[in-house]
Amino acid sequence: MMNRSIYCLDLKPIAFMLLLVGSIAAQSCGQQADVTLSVDANHVAGKITPWLYGSCIEDVNHEIYGGIYDQKIFGESFEEPVPSAEIDGFRAYEGHWSAELNELAVNAFPGAKLVYDSLIVSKAIVSTDIKFGKNDGEGKNAGLLIHVADPGNGADYFHGYEISLSAHGEKVVLAKHMNNFEHIEDIPVAVNPNRWNTLKVAIHGKQIEVYLNGNRVARLAEKDGDLQSGKIAVRTWNAEARFRNFEIIADGAAKNIAFHAVPPINISAQWDALASGDVASAFDLATDGAFNGKNAQIVQFLSGEGMVGITNSSLNRWGIAIAQGQRMQGRLYLKAQHLQGPVTVALQSADGQKEYARQQITGVSSQWQAFPFELDANGADKNARFAVYLDKPGQLWVDQVTLMNTGDKQFKGLPVRADIARAMVNQGLTFLRYGGTMINAPEYRFKKMIGNPDKRPPYTGHWYRYATNGFGIEEFLQLCEAAGFTASFAINIEEQPQDAADMIEYLNGPITSEWGRRRAENGHPEPYHVKYIGIGNEEVLFNGDVAEEYDHYIERFNLLYDAIKSKDSSVSLINTAWWRPESPNVEKVFRALDGKADYWDYHPWADKLTAGAEVEAELRKMKARFQQWNPNTTMKCAIFEENGNTHNVERALGHVTLQNAVRRMGDFVLTSCAANALQPYKQNDNGWDQGQLFFTPSEVWGMPPYYAQQMASQYHMPLLVHSALEGVTDKLDVTATRSEGGNQLVLHVANIGEKALAVNLKIDGFAEINSAKSIMLNGGLTTVNSLEEPTRVVPQEKPIKHSPNQLITLLPYSYTVIVFSK
Repeated sequence: MMNRSIYCLDLKPIAFMLLLVGSIAAQSCGQQADVTLSVDANHVAGKITPWLYGSCIEDVNHEIYGGIYDQKIFGESFEEPVPSAEIDGFRAYEGHWSAELNELAVNAFPGAKLVYDSLIVSKAIVSTDIKFGKNDGEGKNAGLLIHVADPGNGADYFHGYEISLSAHGEKVVLAKHMNNFEHIEDIPVAVNPNRWNTLKVAIHGKQIEVYLNGNRVARLAEKDGDLQSGKIAVRTWNAEARFRNFEIIADGAAKNIAFHAVPPINISAQWDALASGDVASAFDLATDGAFNGKNAQIVQFLSGEGMVGITNSSLNRWGIAIAQGQRMQGRLYLKAQHLQGPVTVALQSADGQKEYARQQITGVSSQWQAFPFELDANGADKNARFAVYLDKPGQLWVDQVTLMNTGDKQFKGLPVRADIARAMVNQGLTFLRYGGTMINAPEYRFKKMIGNPDKRPPYTGHWYRYATNGFGIEEFLQLCEAAGFTASFAINIEEQPQDAADMIEYLNGPITSEWGRRRAENGHPEPYHVKYIGIGNEEVLFNGDVAEEYDHYIERFNLLYDAIKSKDSSVSLINTAWWRPESPNVEKVFRALDGKADYWDYHPWADKLTAGAEVEAELRKMKARFQQWNPNTTMKCAIFEENGNTHNVERALGHVTLQNAVRRMGDFVLTSCAANALQPYKQNDNGWDQGQLFFTPSEVWGMPPYYAQQMASQYHMPLLVHSALEGVTDKLDVTATRSEGGNQLVLHVANIGEKALAVNLKIDGFAEINSAKSIMLNGGLTTVNSLEEPTRVVPQEKPIKHSPNQLITLLPYSYTVIVFSK
């Protein structure tokens, strides 16, 4: 197998190109056209869905908790167990690590890593023996990370190289991580994964050599040199694995590193200990008698002077942002024995040296009680923490902790971060889908998501094991209602039919009905008028083309269909069986659900410049199959996840071309929901680094796909009109659209090529233009917006000639919206 070089594109701004080209729509004197774009504004070719501008939220514990949901506490119900023992000299970033007799073990986890903190190397030989336990399924691996920098919780939260052995012993996986996943190569091997195999990496600055059981299997050459030194780590990707004989040879000396376990403090994993003075203290995680869920935290002040308690620093311990004079509100549930003083809740600096606000709580008894509080910050800090502590002897139980903003930092009175919600509104979203693999968790049920959020039961989630229900389907609908988004959500296919019927009555029924009354009692008298519900998510995907699973899906769909329609016949249901057009099982699903399912959910990928062409071909195939199976069918398509691995300019262009494809499909496609709507900065443990809006505790900014969506939505027109290309046509993707009254014409043009193109624009049927402009988004394919440069790639608006016929220049890798108005 050929060796492959590692490289990164230069992400410098493209200002010099703008200066060189000038206005992207400036007339070029004497310039010869590369392409002729002809538009006939009188020739209407179809209608365009107003819900084209969709987005998808599918990871409730990272897009919602720590994100748009205003709850600042992560681990609110103490469901996370005490973390595994610390490994001396190492720092764990997620996962359950244990060590015994100098062997290290880790349970299966998506991207857990253990970083050796004591050494940074640029030249070294690193080796370890590795073997696997029982690992079913594909795609699992474990191995070494080198040149590790800036690690944090989350599968891709680090910089470095990954060298892993597959859990089936069939390949060595090479990848680069820059807070993302950049696959380099898979090298075929053949070893027994249940026996010890020696993985060795020789690092020589820019040169990296990989050995397996003494045989060199790969050699990498780092061209750009952005990762030439760093720490060493071991890592697992969903694999149960063991390590031994961990050795680093650096500066001519060999260092055999022992795996030695240090017992942890008995505190739930998302919380930390607070202690000062000479207090004798004890901590325990109570696994019975909790207020909500399975666990509650116990804090004991035994003797001495000082403080003892627990602190929480929000998602990934990245801190809680507070501003001078800001009021925060919250509540927590407490009970106690033998307290000799008050309980204090406070906002503190990360090191506990500053206290910005505090409130003392008295009257704590031996029975669980809710204690509300308000904290007015006397200082600003982007990395604060929340603390609960005692300064006198006693034993305290803590459970179900909430901390939120107040006032204009919440969106329209909802428990929602105003800055993130406003950014989503400004994106121009018209449709928001709430679903994805999170709904496939066996305990994901609607009735557990309503009523008092403090009493909603936690459950074992998919993306995050210790999921909670403070934000659920009803809160999602309230967000959509306040923001003006058309809402759709998915339910687990194992919901009981009666529960599904009750759900529809709760959401859409009159206040005079039993469940409509309960909705009103929970604060929403008016019905939600839910229109679109997905039955499941990516059903029959994970185990392949298995007839029995299709049969089961058909059975469950029909049961839920009957239950839902018995309460509200206007609800449109979406069939989510995985689209495999060549499978006879797919035809079976169609014939069973035709006339019942209004849409078939299709999940394409949009990373590539050619995404639009590929998706359009598949959509036309889908439409043709539907009509072949039943010429009179009314079933259509809904793209509820437009997936990818990136959030750069290339992804933006993939999204643009896919939207053009949907425009050309007329009313066959309901919506295209780009995934994912939100992404915490430096956090992506789903494996898809594809957020449109990135956020920290205090900032939110859009990525190139966000701005592409914004441009498209802002200039939406309902009618598709005829357009044609002549010349260099393989690099342009175009749709022409028009208003109903014919007073505005909008072109959506993607240049997916590496060269600027001169386009001869010829428009018929649209005269007497009194204003014209172009809005352009472009950059290098891998360019992204960052926390430091959040507006690096944003739309640029320019005036153009008020003429239907002119020569315009389109920059490389650009999306241009051209607007003519009468």
